[in-house]
Amino acid sequence: MFELIASQFNFEGPFNLFRYLSFRAGGATATALLIGLLIGPRFIALLRTRQGKGQPIREDGPITHLKKAGTPTMGGLMIMISLTISLLLWMDLSNRFVWAALFVTLGFGVIGFLDDFSKVSKGSHRGVPGKVRLLAEFAIAGFACWLVVPVIGTDLYLPFFNGPVADISYAYYIFAMLVIVGAGNAVNLTDGLDGLATMPVIIASVAFMMIVYLVGREDYATYLGIQFVDGAGDLAIICAAIVGSGLAFLWFNAPPAAVFMGDTGSLALGGALGAIAVSVHHEIVLGIIGGLFVLEALSVIIQVFFFKRTGRRVFKMAPIHHHFEQMGWSEPTIVIRFWIISFVLALAGLSTLKLR
Repeated sequence: MFELIASQFNFEGPFNLFRYLSFRAGGATATALLIGLLIGPRFIALLRTRQGKGQPIREDGPITHLKKAGTPTMGGLMIMISLTISLLLWMDLSNRFVWAALFVTLGFGVIGFLDDFSKVSKGSHRGVPGKVRLLAEFAIAGFACWLVVPVIGTDLYLPFFNGPVADISYAYYIFAMLVIVGAGNAVNLTDGLDGLATMPVIIASVAFMMIVYLVGREDYATYLGIQFVDGAGDLAIICAAIVGSGLAFLWFNAPPAAVFMGDTGSLALGGALGAIAVSVHHEIVLGIIGGLFVLEALSVIIQVFFFKRTGRRVFKMAPIHHHFEQMGWSEPTIVIRFWIISFVLALAGLSTLKLR
């Protein structure tokens, strides 16, 4: 919005800064952070009053989690509010890539909210049926792909290869939808310990802030051998807003958490990362940068697969962060070590830009 005002009124001098992507990204981070910190205390108090017993704690989960009973959930609403307001203030309102990512973010957030609301109101860890959730997620992802794919094309790009590998035509729509839905649910599975999902999402967003900027610059994209996508640079604004809103939430979610993100936030943030990756043809790179989320999701898939066929468990408990809890690792130890892994994976993902 500020960028649009600056261009319409032909501002010069200090106000011309609003035209620069780097300045607007910084503004988006600061705005989202400030809004999140301001609304946090009252918002958490409201959630605690409305929810009563807070998020239901699974009796078959780690014993250490029982002490978290009464902690309110749906803290992802704080993230959604601060992110959306900041984004609308600093984005280019004519940019379809940002609108598509915002649509996925809000759409997945609504699905997560309905799931959290069902759990809290029923006092059970069972929320919206899985098939209903997936159907709604694919519908939202499909609409976002309908907005983006005609502009970016249906070529498949792989790390370490210069240029497109193959044009997979309409199959790319299915692939892109799977990336978005998979990213949303992978982050959702990771959100099991205080701060565990938030910081890796922030790290991934910083990495993609760099990627979308490079993809949106024809000179840099040509030099690196990646596809140039005109207008993709503005996705840096939503990445920046995720960073700001995520840091604000982490202020209240740091152990011991005053509020949980819930499916409201984890689904939304994961879906946003998926939509951003699709918009710049870096879907596989997302799998590297977000490797921690992939690992968490795979641990669940492996556990379910082997248990149904053999009656035995590969891990003591899934997702894998619970496995380490059962091994005796403390929660802060798991969280910080997983943050370090996320940072290393982000560096590995960024390195693929040069190794082509």
